[in-house]
Amino acid sequence: MTSINRAGKSIYLLFFVGIIAISFSSIFVRWSDADVAVIAMYRLFLTNLVMLPFIWPHRHEMMRLDFRQWALLLASGVMLALHFLLWMGSLRLTSVASSTVILALEPILILAGSVWLFKAKINRMMLIGMGIALFGSIIIGAGDFQVAGTALKGDILSLLGTMAVAVHMLLGQFLRTGLSAFSYNFWVFLVAACTFAVYNLFMGHAFGGYAASEWGIFLLLAIVPTIFGHYLFNWLLQYMNATTVSMGVLGEPVFSSLLAWMLLGESLSTLQMSAGVVILFGVWIFIRYGKTKPQPVPADAPIAAPGSVEPKTV
Repeated sequence: MTSINRAGKSIYLLFFVGIIAISFSSIFVRWSDADVAVIAMYRLFLTNLVMLPFIWPHRHEMMRLDFRQWALLLASGVMLALHFLLWMGSLRLTSVASSTVILALEPILILAGSVWLFKAKINRMMLIGMGIALFGSIIIGAGDFQVAGTALKGDILSLLGTMAVAVHMLLGQFLRTGLSAFSYNFWVFLVAACTFAVYNLFMGHAFGGYAASEWGIFLLLAIVPTIFGHYLFNWLLQYMNATTVSMGVLGEPVFSSLLAWMLLGESLSTLQMSAGVVILFGVWIFIRYGKTKPQPVPADAPIAAPGSVEPKTV
């Protein structure tokens, strides 16, 4: 029992590390002068480069994928790229607060998708914790919402980006049942990077000529928010369901604000700090009292493998 409890605490510690890691993303992007699509492309390509020395033990698994797995990996990678592109694009048209609150809808979309696709079970404490965290996110953006002109277009882009990352997470929850975290992340990051490469080529963005400091930022983005953030979250899908993992996104603006205060000299109001406490309290309730572990997928669930007779863990 003690070893199980220790293992559980380690999982939640890694979950917390992942939240801190993804919170550095906005800081690094602010430090860079490159186009956001170029930043995302090199962030993902460099992540694959960092992973390359460790690919040998996974080579057989990575090449034995069936057509359905390849198709879903392709879809997951494209959805991840769309999320980055739409989310970062929205920040140029609407307020950060508005875009942040819309992104906070991600756990709700994933919860709805899990109930429909995987017939996941939910309880009252999960809804209460999610509601408290969402309320905290609304508090952060309440004084800075924009609802007209280009801001409305930005809000729509943010919503589409949130839908894209929700699909990405749900596909990951299913694919991780028969695929290691390394193989899944490697292919998904590569697909997303190639998607950005095509986009940047089409838009005429420069692929080179960046200062050494820019390459350093690209590498930091690959290691900190991608390896210790997105990669870690995808690895945690074998211990937590996708809805629980997605709750980590609600903690991102809290720690991003703290980091911006420490590293960028941005102001941090009492309202923001209070809302941050509310968000973290909601996430804690969701994890502490909710059903956070992966649940079996019934054979008649919409996303269950054809002809499967035994439930898969998601």
